Amino acid sequence: MGEKKSLRKELTKGFIAENPVLRLVLGTCPTLAVSTSVTNAIGMGISATIVLICSNMVISALRKVIPSKVRIPAYVVVIASFVTIVQMLVEAFVPAIDKALGVFLPLIVVNCIILGRAEAFASKNPVIVCAVDGLGMGIGFTMTLSVMAAIRELLGAGTLFSNLQGLLAVLGDNTLGGFNGFNIAEKLGMTPMTIFILAPGGFFVFGILMACANKIAERKGKPKAELKGCSSCPMAASCSLLISGESKESKEEVGVR
Repeated sequence: MGEKKSLRKELTKGFIAENPVLRLVLGTCPTLAVSTSVTNAIGMGISATIVLICSNMVISALRKVIPSKVRIPAYVVVIASFVTIVQMLVEAFVPAIDKALGVFLPLIVVNCIILGRAEAFASKNPVIVCAVDGLGMGIGFTMTLSVMAAIRELLGAGTLFSNLQGLLAVLGDNTLGGFNGFNIAEKLGMTPMTIFILAPGGFFVFGILMACANKIAERKGKPKAELKGCSSCPMAASCSLLISGESKESKEEVGVR
């Protein structure tokens, strides 16, 4: 019973309490770039979730074998392998999504969420727990992307689920009767606010959602998400820039004394 409760907690923590984007403030670059369309957001979310689950499991299984000094390059190799597989599958079965996501699909390799979970969680926990953690974080990432994309696409383009058939191509032609999204602007005669699909609109929606996530987490007794510089990064212990900065400060203190 306790194990089931623990696994449920690991699965659900990524939804709000430790949402990788809104609470841990990781992966903001692909979040802002891809969240202009719900279809693209779902495609990116599913791809990242598959990589998260697979890389977490492999890194967890090899955590006692990988030498500490080369763990980061080893994690990158494992993650890059799964990203390559996912990219090839997306290119083969849903080429429209591959084209829409562009460079951000292969850049999952250096996504802070993937590397952060590898360093902070997968390298310290059993395989099953890490698989559940990867699934939960992936769902949280996908949910955030989808909500952001829905707001930005609706207000910025006047559409919703545009190019859905591109995502459903893997299920065959004419899926859902050929439904390819809603054109809200045309039906209501509204003029889309283009700024919402541009960078300023992305930052605005991101800020609003982060504030909402903070409020929900605060009610549950969780601390607010704050940017605390490099020291808050899961990779801080192995960051050469941070380590060299600490060494410099230590030398300056010795010189003062």
